[in-house]
Amino acid sequence: MTSMIDATPISLDGASTDPVIRQVVRSRLIAITDQMRLALQSVSGSPTVTEASDFFTGIYLPDGDFVTMGHQVTFEAPPVGALIRHLLSGGMKLKDGDRIIGNDPFVGALHQNDVQMCAPLIVDGELLGWAGVMAHETDLGGMDFASWSPKATEVWQEGLRIPAVKLVDGGELRGDVLDMILTASRLPAQVGLDIRAFIATLNVASDRLAELSHRYGKPTVLSVMHAMVDDAEVLARARLRELPDGVVHTRDFLEHDGHQNILYVIDCVLTKHGDALHFDFSGSSSQAQGFVNCSRAGLAGGVAGAVIPTLGFGIPWNEGMLRPVEISAPDGLVCTAIAPAPVGSATVEAVWTVSNVVSAALNRLLLATPRYAHRAQAVNSGTMATFNLSGRDRHDKVFGLHLMDPLAGGFGAFADHDGQNAAGPINAPCPSIADVEINEQKNPLFYHYRRLAPDTGGAGRRRGGLGAEIGLTVSVPKAEALVMTHGAEVPNSVGIGGGLPGGLIHQRFTRAGGVQTNLGPKPGSFPITPDDLFEVTWQGGGGLGDPLDRAPADVLADVRYGVVGAVAALEAYGVVLTEAGDEVDDEATAVARRGIRAARLGVDPAAIQDPGPVDDGPIEGGVRLADRLVATTGESGQWQVRTTDGAVLSMGSTRWREGAHRFEITLPPAAGDHLHADLAVTGWACPITGALLAVDIHPRDEEPFHDLDLDITSLAGAHR
Repeated sequence: MTSMIDATPISLDGASTDPVIRQVVRSRLIAITDQMRLALQSVSGSPTVTEASDFFTGIYLPDGDFVTMGHQVTFEAPPVGALIRHLLSGGMKLKDGDRIIGNDPFVGALHQNDVQMCAPLIVDGELLGWAGVMAHETDLGGMDFASWSPKATEVWQEGLRIPAVKLVDGGELRGDVLDMILTASRLPAQVGLDIRAFIATLNVASDRLAELSHRYGKPTVLSVMHAMVDDAEVLARARLRELPDGVVHTRDFLEHDGHQNILYVIDCVLTKHGDALHFDFSGSSSQAQGFVNCSRAGLAGGVAGAVIPTLGFGIPWNEGMLRPVEISAPDGLVCTAIAPAPVGSATVEAVWTVSNVVSAALNRLLLATPRYAHRAQAVNSGTMATFNLSGRDRHDKVFGLHLMDPLAGGFGAFADHDGQNAAGPINAPCPSIADVEINEQKNPLFYHYRRLAPDTGGAGRRRGGLGAEIGLTVSVPKAEALVMTHGAEVPNSVGIGGGLPGGLIHQRFTRAGGVQTNLGPKPGSFPITPDDLFEVTWQGGGGLGDPLDRAPADVLADVRYGVVGAVAALEAYGVVLTEAGDEVDDEATAVARRGIRAARLGVDPAAIQDPGPVDDGPIEGGVRLADRLVATTGESGQWQVRTTDGAVLSMGSTRWREGAHRFEITLPPAAGDHLHADLAVTGWACPITGALLAVDIHPRDEEPFHDLDLDITSLAGAHR
């Protein structure tokens, strides 16, 4: 069945070739996208939109490829495109003034809370393209408030699903459809205002695109839209050709599906060849019985959420960046769940974890590319702990809150600087959270504190950024909290090149009387009163490089600023402070660091060689794979991977773990004190010096794998 759009295609004949006009149109399209954002935030009554920017706006080509997007949530551009393509392949008759609403994860949304709307942009009877908007709604029904239902076993229990319905028909609002949607929600006023904000957003896009077309001509505007996507594709493919070819294998985990504390694997095998990327998720776990799954739309969103910000520096963010990307995975996995699997928490579970593994894989390629090695980064804020609150406020009116504070996780360390504190995830390039005062004003909350959490940043030569933490209660006699996360037993913010992961999520609840409970990953719903205290610490960013290579002066500064505790300074970084704690004891630090390296190798400290300094400059005749790993030609002319201190680890391949020293590593308390029983942590060290080369988190009953299998020929060209 073919879609019936009451508009004719636009011919590109007569499009202006004037470069000035084309640049003006290009800039105007980007500005219109931002005007859509302003319209949405001006009309919406939801703090999720107005304060935390959990939304998307964009302009699309007639076929559903996105031309522009805002800098709010990079997950959400492909799902709106999927909604458009669903309409194009269906039988709905569309005309000027139509506004279509949907939220079905098995059509194109990420989960039911992410309501989408799109509009055909028809100018003078011709289809110019589409406008799209998407935002998280706090409640759309289901068995639990906020439509997050930890006990759900099928999608019908999770809230209203809207496949693709005309909400506005030819400019006329369909009140019956709106009433049907709002009746399903526990917060009809808030959702209703947001939906009207969606309509206003699409109206802004429609009006502005019509004005632009009337000024410069529809062929010119559409031609520029196509050129924007084509240009981004050219730039993206050129960038990919600069990266080495080969295979990168990464994994991440999420624990507990709401029913059982089962460990689920998101497995990513990235094959990079020439100017193309192929992501294979076939090794991931089968779909869960609980709500942690995502649909195939979520998988596409998770990949885009990492590819765009990681590789998109200096490149327009649009569909062109994704044209070199191919994704493969069979149906029925935790990241390609099929109906009626529950998917209510997809965005903060499977989708988020997909983004983690894609980010980890791409940054390994960047680290092995001399031109871009300084941009390589450990994983950011590897999870989002969800806190929802519902009940009746001081005026006895129903209230509901989806707290966005958990966006304040730590940024991963870069090769040339530490990660930023509370900077958020890779998938939200411009994250924001509400002021404490605004949250307390709009909801019956009372914060005991909101602050940075010491020791949550992954240790490394470059330290991961700190995650934040909060302690709060309610200011009404009683309310209902809904709490869930992954990453309470899995260190998702993994490091790179020997860096340690950021700290775990820690969720605690103290009842009146002082009895504290560790909530774990999926406690679900429970009552909360003003005498209770809910506390949560979020994951920091992963570290980069061996923590023992961090300058002692930097560790001292971290201790002075309260970023790192004195115990962690010694145990993670091997830095000994004077008794007053205001100076580094250089001699004792050297002894401590040698002792830690010797313990890694299981030898006497006198039996090891001290490592040389880290030099992140270019390698003559080779390529640096990490701080202390170099791929180069040996005396025989054969490529090898060796440490910077001379230990040859592999010949003819980058599978360097073959020659590294393997040992069981103990993570710092913040990152490993509640590690899932099915996980193990393995460290890899230089056999000469004990310098830490990598940290692998893997299932206890499985061997670690080689994460890097690069094409030697492409490396040979990369160093020139």
